Amino acid sequence: MANITAAMVKDLREKTGAGMMDCKAALAETNGDIEAAIDWLRKKGLSKAAKKSGRVAAEGLIGVWNEGVKAAIVEVNSETDFVARNDHFQGLVKMIAHAAWKTGDDVEAIKAAKAGEGTIADAISSAIATIGENMTLRRAAVLSVAQGAIGVYLHNAVGEGLGKIGVLVALESTGDKVELAALGRLIAMHVAATNPVALDLAAVPADVIAREKAILAEKNAGKPAHVIEKIAESGLKSFAKENCLLEQVSIHAEHGGKSIAQAVKDSEGKVGAPVTLKAFVRYALGEGIEKEESDFAAEVAAQAGVKKD
Repeated sequence: MANITAAMVKDLREKTGAGMMDCKAALAETNGDIEAAIDWLRKKGLSKAAKKSGRVAAEGLIGVWNEGVKAAIVEVNSETDFVARNDHFQGLVKMIAHAAWKTGDDVEAIKAAKAGEGTIADAISSAIATIGENMTLRRAAVLSVAQGAIGVYLHNAVGEGLGKIGVLVALESTGDKVELAALGRLIAMHVAATNPVALDLAAVPADVIAREKAILAEKNAGKPAHVIEKIAESGLKSFAKENCLLEQVSIHAEHGGKSIAQAVKDSEGKVGAPVTLKAFVRYALGEGIEKEESDFAAEVAAQAGVKKD
């Protein structure tokens, strides 16, 4: 029997897109013959992953793994919404979210993390071959607090820890964790609905601030510089109330029209200790991905060999 080296497995993976364990099995079955191994994988239907890798994947699921004072959120994309209802795909997303919780938010590190006898990358390749669609781990984030709780909300949930919009909210406090988790969920629901730009004005990206100032300056062109400066200062306060989480008016009736910052402060009585809203993450499935527009009738006609007018 030929000695199967790591370099041979790597070469076969690059040529076929199949998982590491499948490549090792193929090389073992063909006594190390690369070309024969490629044919073996094709016959098994395991070399399709590479062919699918160029196709746009903008559907899929947001996955969350929440445990203790730390939670991870990931976006795993597929080509169609139908796949999001597939048990295999849902299990894959949960596995990736758990790997992110253990590994951190670096996508390449998550892909390299152990999953059974292979890696997360192998699991993704195997799922592509099995399900027949391109899939990608697009992004990941991890929030943690020294003491407190992570609030979680998933919109359009399809299972535990799986949905179309996912939000994590980090609350730091030595108080009652049950009350903190409940407050965190309410704030997470607010974040899902309002999509704030940042936690507060200080956390807004510099280019966004510059753009807002430029718009205000243009609207008030011709006025003295010191007047424009005061207008910009007032305008940014209005911007913060609309776009910064702590300044936004809560969507929840139980907060009585107060800002999120005030709602957090008011919660301290129930929680039994000071509460600090440290951070949040909001992932909406497919945001920012340019989806392909397709003419379904033309595709069917093309497959049938009929020219569509």
